[in-house]
Amino acid sequence: MASIWKHPKSRFWYARYLGPDGRWRNASTKTTERKAAMKLADEYEGASKARRTATQARRVLSRLHAEITGEALPSSSVRAFVANWLREKRGTSKSTQAFYLNSATKFLAHLDALADDELSMVAKEHIVSFRNAMLEKLSAKATNHHLKVVKMLFRAARRDGFVVDDPSEFVETIREKKADKKRRRPFSLDEIRAVLAVADDEWRSMILFGLYTGQRIGDVARLTWANVDLDKSQVRLVTQKTGAALRIAMTAPLRAHIETLPAPDARPDCAPLHPRACALLERNGKSGTLSNQFADLLALAGLRMKKAHRVTTGEGRDGRHDNEQLSFHSLRHSAVTLLKEAGIPAAVVQEFIGHESAQISELYTTVGEESLTKAAAAFPAL
Repeated sequence: MASIWKHPKSRFWYARYLGPDGRWRNASTKTTERKAAMKLADEYEGASKARRTATQARRVLSRLHAEITGEALPSSSVRAFVANWLREKRGTSKSTQAFYLNSATKFLAHLDALADDELSMVAKEHIVSFRNAMLEKLSAKATNHHLKVVKMLFRAARRDGFVVDDPSEFVETIREKKADKKRRRPFSLDEIRAVLAVADDEWRSMILFGLYTGQRIGDVARLTWANVDLDKSQVRLVTQKTGAALRIAMTAPLRAHIETLPAPDARPDCAPLHPRACALLERNGKSGTLSNQFADLLALAGLRMKKAHRVTTGEGRDGRHDNEQLSFHSLRHSAVTLLKEAGIPAAVVQEFIGHESAQISELYTTVGEESLTKAAAAFPAL
């Protein structure tokens, strides 16, 4: 039976209760009131009994499973399983690995002592609590990204037999408020011309590659002369995010631009097309600085307000980041929109850009006013 006692050097009451392993445990109640302390001690005892029951049930199931199949159910602490899961993700890109590690670290920190307990002890309420804690610091979109990693963890745990039921399966994602959600839009051609007018030679080249290949800023920065095949008029690359191997047909304007670039004398195949951007990316490991430089170009062109980078509405790195409708990624949206408005079949656009699915490709499509006007003109008079 739970009881309370006072340490001679503390003003708080301590709870004494039987732990799930059958040993007596002591925990500070952080209160000086006897009645409140006793209530907490009883709650500790009740929670401990519930955990003992779950642990005993798992032991029974494990024994039955072993008797039937000859194999014991796999067992792991949350922390050990997460560490092993992260090792299995080493085949993904460095940025993806870093994101998985960040999300997993936050989850383990939120679980506190439970992180060193059995994986099967994690319940739906723990994951809901984690989601809500993240939402206090992050945007709905960022919170959902972290929740997605947790869901991936427990899907893997159920697949590998560490848990019978996935506690994250019915944890809902957070719906973004329309007022807070700023969807990226494509550039107009005049806006692209405005940015090109204020860009130096390397940024001008980056922008042209971004528009005419539809690739992300990091992939454009990593391009070398080995990625350029003038004989076949192709740009060949493997995307960093998805690992997709792409062969992108050169547009006439892009080929003309490439032919103006000075090829290096020594080992041209290994030389980057955009040396400063490539060096910056290799040094930082992320494309954030390049994105900030492009944001400064947009401000210089009058397309967005000049502001300090990483502006947040919270504290530090965990704050909610302001989103802008125009960024380097908008060139990818522009490429998709221009291709589809030119009548290029959706499947061809998807292959050209390197989208993994038609659904994702559709998210990048914005119908222009000219196309809408033509659509309206198609209706007959009655």
